[in-house]
Amino acid sequence: MSEAPVSEKGLSRELVGALNELARVKRLLVALDFDGTLAPEVDDPEQARAIPEARAAVLRLLALPNTRVAMVSGRALASLEKVTDLPDTTLLVGSHGIEIRLDEPDDSLNLDSREQQQVQVLNEVLGEVADSFDQVWLEPKPAGFALHTRLATEHNSRVAHLVALSEARAEVEDLKIRTGKNVLEFSVRNTTKGEAVEHLRGYTNADAVFYAGDDVTDEDAFAALAPHDLGLKSGTGDTLAAYRVAGPHQIAQVLALLATYREGGVHEQ
Repeated sequence: MSEAPVSEKGLSRELVGALNELARVKRLLVALDFDGTLAPEVDDPEQARAIPEARAAVLRLLALPNTRVAMVSGRALASLEKVTDLPDTTLLVGSHGIEIRLDEPDDSLNLDSREQQQVQVLNEVLGEVADSFDQVWLEPKPAGFALHTRLATEHNSRVAHLVALSEARAEVEDLKIRTGKNVLEFSVRNTTKGEAVEHLRGYTNADAVFYAGDDVTDEDAFAALAPHDLGLKSGTGDTLAAYRVAGPHQIAQVLALLATYREGGVHEQ
């Protein structure tokens, strides 16, 4: 493969230097959120796709030796497989770590009878909330549901969230709740993207981790990074990440630059 041109335009000198240093490690794990990071936010989640530049950069990284790429998402695994449409060598983590596809896929999720009953109660409670407001809808997840309010008015969104939180907490004990962009996620099991990153680090025996994400749930992943890792926030908002860029187009630029540095052979093969 011929070396692609290096583009540092618009990136801080500190970020470029950190990428160059990160590219030198022998075994690198590149872990990426999808929505808002590789793909722009869209009204219909199933229509989301990575921008071409981001997809091209991910494919370059996948082709490199000693470099593993993982998608770490709140999406259910089946949805993540569909929207990413990447080679099987890509590691996939769905539902914030509840579902995982590694080199030997094991996508099953076994809920015990108590958890199954809790999911049924959640379905009834949250279904009533979604039916009570225009443009509020419920997405099934492996261990719960996501209440989406992106298309609702600000008033309806706020009230729907308040009612859902109150009713769900009253009916289900030990409920795990995550707040995202125009979405509330309710789960009868608790995992975080930080735990997922730590699992992937061990599985790939990575010497360093690059993680990029845009949402509140990605902060758990940033918190799990070590000083020699690199965290990159996409977009606005408070973050624990050491670096920040504006959005998916800049994320794509960073990934392409990281691929170029590793293609240059600066890391141990």
